[in-house]
Amino acid sequence: MKETEVENTLWERFTLGDQSAFASLYDQYSDVLYSFGLRYTSDNELIKDCIHDLFIDLHHYRGRLAKEVNVKFYLLKSLRRKLNTANRKASVFSFQGWNSDETLPISTFTFSIEHEMIMDENQRDILQALALEINQLPDRQREILYLKFNHDLDYEEIAAIMQISVPTCRTFIYRALKQLRGRLEIVYILFAMLS
Repeated sequence: MKETEVENTLWERFTLGDQSAFASLYDQYSDVLYSFGLRYTSDNELIKDCIHDLFIDLHHYRGRLAKEVNVKFYLLKSLRRKLNTANRKASVFSFQGWNSDETLPISTFTFSIEHEMIMDENQRDILQALALEINQLPDRQREILYLKFNHDLDYEEIAAIMQISVPTCRTFIYRALKQLRGRLEIVYILFAMLS
């Protein structure tokens, strides 16, 4: 059985009231959601609270939820909405002006320690250069690349999470990759010359 079929079966069991399916969903996705939340805020407690609130809402409304969904997409989108709401509330309570067009800031890009441990020095240097170039992209482009390549979401899902059109999503990805490709060709040439 493919992973998505297992997730869909688990989701359907959860919506029908199966508590062990609910616990399995939490176990399977809480770390993924936490890592996802770290892309938008460094406030660990806020992320944990939003994940907790998300699962409370899921449990409360489980009978009304759609039976067939892309589970990962649904959870990521829901958590992003919760984080955005928490961000707006924090802005209001701190008496800062808040613009309804504001989006959550996305954190800088880094490769995991595991990636760095298995690489030789040249590969590590290239990855650091790549991370530097990714971090120079506009926030929206970085966020789209993160959703596309870290969470393997399709254009429609990314567009829904970010509340943009699918053509806009495709354009952002195209521009980001084109910009990175141009910058990295220069970086690659420099590394080749130094080696």
